[in-house]
Amino acid sequence: ASRASPGGKGQAVLEVTDTGIGIPGEALPRIFERFYRVDKGRARPEGGGAGGTGLGLAIVKHVTQSAGGQVEVESELGVGTTFRVRLPLAAPGREPAQETLGPER
Repeated sequence: ASRASPGGKGQAVLEVTDTGIGIPGEALPRIFERFYRVDKGRARPEGGGAGGTGLGLAIVKHVTQSAGGQVEVESELGVGTTFRVRLPLAAPGREPAQETLGPER
């Protein structure tokens, strides 16, 4: 499940939750490192196939921090994981834009 909402204090919050196997507590500090994979068995086999490179969360963290935001994670084994991205609605020291997206009226 995912949810986006105003986070208060000039920020937007994007939250993604799953009901998967969870992430072990000892792995949580490392999941945002480049090429780190909790389950080494999900590495891409020779010739392609399913699995990841271990770059996705590192990219999420880099882009989020570049925008002045932060990424949080909570996980419980056997229950699931929640990732939360908090982004400022305006760059530090700037006022929010008064524009809206969509057709001009």
